[in-house]
Amino acid sequence: MRLSLIPAASLALLLAGCGAVTPTDSGPERVDTKVDTPALRKEKKDAGIIPCRPPADGSAAGQGMPKVTLPCFGGGKDIDVSHLRGPMVINLWASWCGPCRDELPVYQQFHEKFGDKVQVLGVNYNDQMPEAAMDLLADTGATYPELADPNTDLAYQDPLPNFQGLPAIIFVDEDGAIVDGNGNTRVMFEEIDSLSELTRLVEKNLDVKL
Repeated sequence: MRLSLIPAASLALLLAGCGAVTPTDSGPERVDTKVDTPALRKEKKDAGIIPCRPPADGSAAGQGMPKVTLPCFGGGKDIDVSHLRGPMVINLWASWCGPCRDELPVYQQFHEKFGDKVQVLGVNYNDQMPEAAMDLLADTGATYPELADPNTDLAYQDPLPNFQGLPAIIFVDEDGAIVDGNGNTRVMFEEIDSLSELTRLVEKNLDVKL
């Protein structure tokens, strides 16, 4: 398993907020990263990346994602992630993360083969280089919907842990829960090497048959 650690400057931002609900409350630490520009919108369209669609159920899921609203990467509707329902696998990635580059095509393979049964959602996380990130999506052929979290708003938000390394995976069941029956959060820090590995993990964590 290979993980890319969050760059030191960004990690310092995370650690600075250890005593708070989130390390990225509005303040001088926040970076104004533009994730919706005409250039990004064009590249997103050219790459065939699917637009973000708000969940049909507009209520927060029990034991689900935190009440955080993230912008759609490259333009589109903002999404309150607490409303997400699955089965869904969420991939947190960044342009500076080497293992992420290697595994993005695997998530695309999964999306193409099983997307009608299990949704795939990407989150460009802790990344202040949106142009490089969009280039990476285009280069790897990833077309599933993408959100952006450049200021790590998801970190420390109950029931999510801090994300000190990438890539990371969050499993969301059909009821929207990311906590399993034993009270464990369905979050993994693991590089996915193959479609068969990702399929096995989804079946195990979401109790679906693919």
